[in-house]
Amino acid sequence: PIKNFPEGMSPAVRKELTEKYTAAIHDRIIPAYKKLRDFIQNDYLPRTRDSVGLKALPGGSAWYAYLARRSTTTDLSPAEIHRIGLAEVKRIRGEMERVKGEGEFDGDLRAFFDFLNENPDFYFDDKEELLAGYRGLRERIHRNAANLFDRFPEADYEIRAVEPFRERSASGASYRAATPDGSRPGVFYVNTYDIKARPKWAMESLFLHEAIPGHHFQISLQREIEDLPRFRRFGGFTAFSEGWGLYSEGLGKELGVYRDPYQYFGALQAELWRALRLVVDTGLHDQDWSRERVLAYMYENSAVKEARAVSEAERYIAIPGQALAYKVGQLKISELRARAEKKLGKKFDLKKFHTVILADGALPLDVLEAKVDRWIDQLL
Repeated sequence: PIKNFPEGMSPAVRKELTEKYTAAIHDRIIPAYKKLRDFIQNDYLPRTRDSVGLKALPGGSAWYAYLARRSTTTDLSPAEIHRIGLAEVKRIRGEMERVKGEGEFDGDLRAFFDFLNENPDFYFDDKEELLAGYRGLRERIHRNAANLFDRFPEADYEIRAVEPFRERSASGASYRAATPDGSRPGVFYVNTYDIKARPKWAMESLFLHEAIPGHHFQISLQREIEDLPRFRRFGGFTAFSEGWGLYSEGLGKELGVYRDPYQYFGALQAELWRALRLVVDTGLHDQDWSRERVLAYMYENSAVKEARAVSEAERYIAIPGQALAYKVGQLKISELRARAEKKLGKKFDLKKFHTVILADGALPLDVLEAKVDRWIDQLL
């Protein structure tokens, strides 16, 4: 601020403000940070515990069980979620082995991970090419979505690059919802920073998750239901919204994508990461896993790089239970679809099933299950 004074400010006032500004930094702010540093170093850190999970704290197991119920909106116990995670990791890796075997790649799954990450053919050279690739997906997926859905949001959305001021710390992609009146469209943000970290094989599943039929579809439809209470129009449950996003990734083949085995493998890798979360989050807080054991499990079972593995592990330590919602939500929606298909037989209509899932906005999973069961009973 003292290097950017308004025009017309007198030299005397500039001098006075500069002196006060400098004194405030040197005499108050820096000493305060030093005092905080000394407290953390000398008093706080020596008294912290060596463990990282909630189980090591008094009442920690009950606390974590509550957080798991709140995050997943189910009555699943941490032990049950851990077993589900292990089974899903095994299943997805088996499917990865099958896809890898369809090609002529000579090597194990880890070598295939390295091949996908390091082959320059899997990356664009220019940011605009990446954005153009996503915009091309938009046309194709929108055209095919009419085969699976009979309700579409009125709000439009744009595909934009993440702004330069935040691209270094932003995720690979994200979605910003449209305004309820449609005056501002939704935005599917694509991070074009470090273009060689944005593989082509991740694009189709990422588009399905963030745009159509994922977050843009679900959130916009919810906000357009004007007779819902505001807390339901603009609120939600992570297990539902992220579960729908992950379920949407699973619709790829029905939407005419994943024809390239590398794209399908990319979708499997994204799903594998959500399954890993079930294992390591419950491992940390219910089964006394150390931070090092979590990292070792990630490295053993995925192609994750160290920087992401560390940041994710520390996220699970700091926010117990939150990461359970994604995969549990997807599994419940997929389970409800399989149940409806089996019970209804020829009466099953996928478009109507999707309408039933989305028509009342985000719901706790047990409420959603009861709603779908009533719909099935009405059609029998």
